[in-house]
Amino acid sequence: MRIAVNTRLLLKGKLEGIGWFTFENFLRITQQHPEHQFFFIFDRPYDKSFIFSDNITPIVLRPQSRHPFLWYIWFEWSVYRFIKNNSIDVFVSNDGYISLKSKIPQLAVIHDINFHYNPQGLPFLTSWYLNHFFPKFAAKATRIVTVSQSSKKSIVESYGIKEDKIDVVYNGASDVFRPLTQTEISNVRVEISSSEPYFVFVGAFNPRKNVGSLIEAYAVFREQVQTAVKLVLVGEPMFKTSEISRAYEQSRFKHDIIFAGRREVEGLRDIVGASLAMIYPSHFEGFGIPILEAMKCDIPLAVSNTTSMPEVAGDAAIYFDPANVQSIADSMVQLFNSNELRNRLTANGRVQREKFSWDIAAAKLYESILKCLE
Repeated sequence: MRIAVNTRLLLKGKLEGIGWFTFENFLRITQQHPEHQFFFIFDRPYDKSFIFSDNITPIVLRPQSRHPFLWYIWFEWSVYRFIKNNSIDVFVSNDGYISLKSKIPQLAVIHDINFHYNPQGLPFLTSWYLNHFFPKFAAKATRIVTVSQSSKKSIVESYGIKEDKIDVVYNGASDVFRPLTQTEISNVRVEISSSEPYFVFVGAFNPRKNVGSLIEAYAVFREQVQTAVKLVLVGEPMFKTSEISRAYEQSRFKHDIIFAGRREVEGLRDIVGASLAMIYPSHFEGFGIPILEAMKCDIPLAVSNTTSMPEVAGDAAIYFDPANVQSIADSMVQLFNSNELRNRLTANGRVQREKFSWDIAAAKLYESILKCLE
């Protein structure tokens, strides 16, 4: 079988959720199935570390798809021509974009449709493009994969897609994530937070992640509790970050808010693993990989009570209303005050995390690829 794979988000040192999904699943699928030929389609020069096995042929197609107009050209012209001219049996698109002109089977991995519910959270043209084309992609695709039952439900209800066309393939988390020793925790805290305990958030800085409300909630927490606990924010700005800047500048406790920037996976593991707890206030998630990463590090959680997050965190978290700053702050107070609560959530996380692994995900994704050819 000749399988073309959209790998444009395999970017060295810049892997986000979709990039990790692509990396971890196709690392396994390509090595486990040497009988198939895989064509990894990039839109820019690629790093050779992403060519996992001898049955992968890397292809670079222009133009670089950095803008909605270029997305259209790339999928409807460049990818379409490659598929048509190279006897491809199936096209797997890990970010959900497919070619509407192509006649071959296509598997669209649609991680979430946050843009359908919150179009104002994205730049105008990006929001228009996604809301115009993703219903078409969902209808055109031979099959759809998504990463949670919550996300499946939203696709069915919003786009009118039949349930039996959609397969749920849960994300995993890297095996790099593990509990830290007490010595490691102490060393990380010396480096990151002047030896003080801290709450941690991991994610991109955009309106959906709700970082501004987290900063406000941290101030409420500090006003209620006499403590030097800090707040560490791991990630980098994407767009529409004025709310974050405003909340930070107005905070009485901004000297205890640490912007740790983007980290490679080992550094991310260390910061998460040395935290008191992870606070995850996102408004909308298809899955929420940092939640699973925290569980793998034996870190308790407080997360939003919306979309996929209760499905992923289960009994390893306490829950809050992400639209209510006081609700977020109350969860921080609970976690700070109760060692028993933190220990219970950690123990629950050891059970919950066993539901998710990249080995399971890769096997299920491969099954979905085969279903496209039935």
